[in-house]
Parts: sequence; structure tokens; C-alpha cells
Amino acid sequence: MSHAVVNAARPETKEQRSWYWYDWANSAYVTTTATVLMGPYLTAIAKQAACPGIASGQDCLTNLSLLGIPISPGSVYPYTVTVSTIISAIFLIFVGAISDRSARPTRLFAGFAWAGAIAGSLMFFVAGTNWQLGVALVIVATLCLGASLVIYDSLLIRIANENERDRVSSKGWALGYLGGGLLLALNFALMSFYEPLGLTEGMAVRINILSAGLWWGGFTLIPYLGLRHLTGTVVTPVERSAGVVGGSLAQLRKTFRELRNYPQTLLFLVAYLFFNDGIQTVIGNSSLYGQEELGFSQSTVLGLFLFVQFVAWGGARLFGVVAARIGAWRTVLSGIVMWTVVVVIAFFVPAKQLALFFALGLLIGIVLGGTQALSRSLYSQLIPQGREAEFFSLYQAMERGTSWFGTLIFGLVYQFSHSYRWAIVTLVVFFAVGGVLLSRVRMREGIEQAGNPVPAVV
Repeated sequence: MSHAVVNAARPETKEQRSWYWYDWANSAYVTTTATVLMGPYLTAIAKQAACPGIASGQDCLTNLSLLGIPISPGSVYPYTVTVSTIISAIFLIFVGAISDRSARPTRLFAGFAWAGAIAGSLMFFVAGTNWQLGVALVIVATLCLGASLVIYDSLLIRIANENERDRVSSKGWALGYLGGGLLLALNFALMSFYEPLGLTEGMAVRINILSAGLWWGGFTLIPYLGLRHLTGTVVTPVERSAGVVGGSLAQLRKTFRELRNYPQTLLFLVAYLFFNDGIQTVIGNSSLYGQEELGFSQSTVLGLFLFVQFVAWGGARLFGVVAARIGAWRTVLSGIVMWTVVVVIAFFVPAKQLALFFALGLLIGIVLGGTQALSRSLYSQLIPQGREAEFFSLYQAMERGTSWFGTLIFGLVYQFSHSYRWAIVTLVVFFAVGGVLLSRVRMREGIEQAGNPVPAVV
């Protein structure tokens, strides 16, 4: 049994305040582009390519063709997310292994962030029927976002001890929703008044997408400058002849073998694979669901997401307070139950029922940030010291790397049923399986297996 000393929580540090700002930076892209605008916009572009001259809101039953494979225009965005996350499953675990051996991990983090921001900004040029450019840029931005988050999440362990991480992680998520909400408010204003400005709706969408990429890149400067002094590797150096990449690959093989020595960590990762897959699929396709299935305008959906962002800010802080009382593990389990309720309600919400639509948004906002923030801090307790980025790369592989099955199922169900309702209700399975598996994780045992101090409240 571990006899590690439990560290006391400290006042907020300068490094923690700098670290928060990357949630602020990348959440603008995640919210404005990945969640709200790009799904419906890319779907509209794909519909124009398959059915030239089609009016907004009409179904297009003509398939596109990619390498001879028939693809419904309405499934292009879910399939794009699926492809990008499958690629990430391989890519991100290498990023983590290399990051642990990087002398300057903050530079690596910022490099990926700025590359992703450039890809997000270039989405401005997706127009007409050029859906292929949109697909390519979404894939690049998704890979870079995931890679930057592998390193960013691993830095949490350097800047916060075991009794600070729930608070620090929750505050980062909350600040992210605040930042994403602020930009979304500006986006909403432009979508409401684009005509007096002499803009078309398509141009307004493209300007908003550009703003998210610039916001992401610009605000990344704050965590980069505030954390660039974090130098030196956090693992035992490899032989000089092996090099950083060669040594990282060798360590990666060892990591997969050693996972058997951390059964609670492995069980948590498998549980996270399922319930986070459900969360990411709901988030990524909710805008599409609101416009295509429930018949709301793009400005109405934007308004809902603006509402959700600010509710999520409070929800993330609320979940942090609750976790301090009953523990993060129980709080996350409660959140998974709430997510199941969200999906069931979404299936039954009638079209054009604005009050019910916003009630659903309220429930999503409460549970959205807290579940993910506490999952991040929970996992940080279950990984061995000195292997932070490497093990967080597996975590990101689950979050943005292997969360592909939900989007694939969502796209397939729509392709065969032409109903987003049946597509979204299938996600109940992901929350049910993930919740059952998480309930079997013995947190105290897992923390001790990893050789970490046990927090005051588990």
C-alpha cells in the first residue's frame, strides 16, 4: 500500500492562472466551429454538390461519391469526424510519448495549437461546392487540437497537486465556456445583423469561423508565455543512440505492456471510451440535430448554444463544488445519468418547440463542463508519476482519438433511416455501458497502484 504524503491545497499560482487560458483559447474553435457552425455549413456545401440548387432545409437523396463509396450529404460531417478521430487514435499516443521526452514541452504544445488555429482559419475559404477542402481542414484541425491537449492536460500534474486538480481542472473548463460563450455572442450578433452590413448568410458564417481560428491562435500566447519556463523531461532519459522518437516508441510499447499493472487505470480508460464517445457525439451533432431534425434556424441554434455556454460555465464550477463534498467519482457517475436523460428527452422533443429546446439546452449546460473537467482530474490521479503526457495521450486518444464509434453509428443510422432522432437515441447505449464500467472502478486502489497520494475526498 502506498504511504505517499498527501499535499495540502495551495492558493492559486501564477502557473495555474496561465494554464487556464488555453481552455479559453481552444474553446472558441470547439464551440463556434466544431460544434455550432461547421456541421450544418459543411452539410449545406455537400448538399449543393450533390443536388445543385437545392433550397435550405430540403432533403437531398442523391449520394456523393468518395473513392467509389456512396455518402449521403447529411452524413458527410459525422463521417469526417469519424475519420479524423480514427487517425488521431494512432497519432496522439505518439505525441504523448514524445512530449514526455521533450526538453521544452510548452513549445511543442504551442506549435500544435497554432497549426490547428491556422487550419481553423483557412476554413474561411470553404465555399460553393468545395466540401472536400472542408473535410481536409476539419481533419487537420482535429489532429492538432488533440495533440495540443495531450500536452496541455499533462501539464496539469506539474502545476497542481492531487488536492488542487479538481478545482484547477474545473476552473479551466469553466473559463473555456466563458471564452467560447463570449465569442459565440459576437458570432450571434453578426448572424443577426449580417444583411444591414451587406453580407450574405454564407459569408457571415465564414467570417465567424475565421474569428474562431484567430481567437484560438491569439490567446494561445498567454499559456505559452506563462508556462514556457517548464523545461526538462519528466521521465528517465533514453539512450542517446535511440533518440527522442526511437526512445519514445520503445517506451510506448512498454506502456501498453505495463497497463496490465494498473487495472483500475485501464478500466477507467475503457469506461471513458464509452461515455465520452456519447458526450462527444452529442456535442458534435447537436447543431445538426437542431437545424435539420427540429427545424430551427441557424440563428436560433446559435442563440441556444450561447445560452448553453454560460450555463456550462456555472455547471463546471458547480460540479467542482459537489466533487469537493462527495468526490469526483460519484459526481461523474451522476453526470452520466444526466446525459442519458438528455438523449432520451432529445428523442421526444417535437419540432419547432422552442421552450422545450431551451429546456434541453439548460440540462446540457449543467452537465456538460463538469463531467469532462472532473474526468480529467480523476484520471490524473490514476497515472504513474513521470509518465504524465504519455498516459494523457491515451486519455486524449479516448477523448478525441477513439471517440469515432458514436459518430460512425450516428452517420450510419441517419444514412439508412434519414432520421436524426433515431441516430441520437442510439447513444443511450454508450452512456449505459460507460456508467456501468465506471461504477466498477475502485479509485482508492487505483491511486495507490499508481503510487500517488490519495486525496482527502476520493
